[in-house]
Amino acid sequence: MCGRYAASRGPEDLVGTFGVQQWEPTETLAPSWNVAPTDRVHAVLERPLKGAAAEAFPPDGPVRQLRTLKWGLVPSWSKSPEAAAKMINARAETVHEKPSYRQAFATRRCLLPGDGYFEWVTDAAERQLEEQGRKKRPRKQPYFVTPADGAVMAMAGLYEFWRDRTLPGDHPLAWWVTCTVVTTEAETTPLAGADGGEGPQSLADIHPRMPLVLTPDRWDAWLDPSRTDPDEVRELLAPPPAGLMRAHPVPTGVSNVRNNGPELVAELDGPEVGTLF
Repeated sequence: MCGRYAASRGPEDLVGTFGVQQWEPTETLAPSWNVAPTDRVHAVLERPLKGAAAEAFPPDGPVRQLRTLKWGLVPSWSKSPEAAAKMINARAETVHEKPSYRQAFATRRCLLPGDGYFEWVTDAAERQLEEQGRKKRPRKQPYFVTPADGAVMAMAGLYEFWRDRTLPGDHPLAWWVTCTVVTTEAETTPLAGADGGEGPQSLADIHPRMPLVLTPDRWDAWLDPSRTDPDEVRELLAPPPAGLMRAHPVPTGVSNVRNNGPELVAELDGPEVGTLF
């Protein structure tokens, strides 16, 4: 799954990296090293512009944009946005058929840029205590999973529009634009730098799921709103080549959403929580 990630790159960097044609400086987000569900996040997407902004581009054509969306998808048909915090992930295996995601999968796909994502591993001794009923909340060691080459991580995402009918149409909060991260089975192949020693050797050692990270050669096809055939789009859901990601233990302070700073992704010499592997 993907329940927390880091996104510290500024709009100028993202515009250049993703070939963005239009972005609104007033939507700029501050760097975050602890992005949590329901937070606002940067997203790259393609759709036509309206009004004066559209005059600089060919009529009716999609424009690649950098937008800020709310993480936690609210389906357009939903009566309320209350379920948003639960819809932060969409499974790649079923995203094309689930009512909450299938329309967005067909026409509203986006990229969610980040530095990497966090996942938590339970210490073996703590897990044993939990199984014995002697501990209800075992301590977990967070790991930061990030591209081995330091490049931006582009997670496959979907976005959706939701109308709050309790507000007038011209109210600034009348429309919500929300998103979700597409996830897939975690890789069992070796992580970059895995040496067969202590620590996780694959992403599957950390968690059975992972966000679907798209390599640059798939960005254009994923963002193209004219690709609406579900079978054709599903071909883009294959995981990236093996060995592109690395993982390292980070301070347990990231477990508290109130903490936010570059120290949360700092690599530790070893886990803070017991011996995990």
